[in-house]
Amino acid sequence: MKEPKVIAEIGCNHKGDMDIAKELVQMAKVFCKADIVKFQKRSNKELLTEEQYNAPHPNPMHSYGQTYGEHREYLEFDIEQHRELKAYCDQIGIEYSTSVWDLTSAKEMASIEPKLLKIPSACNNNFAMLEWLALNYKGEIHVSTGMTTKQEIDEIVTFFQKFDRNKDLVIYSCTSGYPVPFEDIALLEINNLKEKYGHLVKEIGFSGHHLGIAVDIAAYTLGATYIERHYTLDRTWKGTDHSASLEPDGLRRLCRDLKAVSKALTYKEKDILDIEMAQRDKLKYRK
Repeated sequence: MKEPKVIAEIGCNHKGDMDIAKELVQMAKVFCKADIVKFQKRSNKELLTEEQYNAPHPNPMHSYGQTYGEHREYLEFDIEQHRELKAYCDQIGIEYSTSVWDLTSAKEMASIEPKLLKIPSACNNNFAMLEWLALNYKGEIHVSTGMTTKQEIDEIVTFFQKFDRNKDLVIYSCTSGYPVPFEDIALLEINNLKEKYGHLVKEIGFSGHHLGIAVDIAAYTLGATYIERHYTLDRTWKGTDHSASLEPDGLRRLCRDLKAVSKALTYKEKDILDIEMAQRDKLKYRK
């Protein structure tokens, strides 16, 4: 099996503060030992209707503005800030990425040439955006499949095949809920994705919004080689994603445990391993 890669999804958990964003990046690299950090990019006036933009936040206690649009703009980094974050990631040695929610954001983020871009479950049917990425972006394209039918997943994979980009595609098993109860995670969907698309796409991933880290270990053993989890410095912070995120020690333990499981997922090289010989000589029943 391929070694797992852990994506620490910062998303908007930086609270619109570059210093917090960089602290999250540094913590993910130095303390947690994650492989990738991921942010989000939205062009809010393109993504939202005027009514949605000007409506109050549905959960006012988590809002950073008087309207939902103001809230989203407060949390949004511009293209130059994302360049700065990517440069900081390059400097300390962790991979930068971002989710893109609309065509404008996809074009902006592609311009700074990250190794991978992520398509959220909510946008995986935005074929205008997918087509632009297929034609113009040379990196990996990762797609989550929460709230997506099996027929729609077929259409996504077929679409990238049409552009000969399916081998740059990573498909994620995902349930869109925050947090997701264990009975709704549906881990065995990873088996379905592997069986149906494993030979067509680059890899299979798992994007989790559950509590704890046990499920992620199981996802890896089922064949998901990218493990993505929301990540924050403090789960009690203002904002709707924090409560379904891992704090640094949780992310650290996840990275540690996945690496341990990766080392353990082998066959014995020979019947009696070297480490067993002393015990065999000492303890094995002699006929």
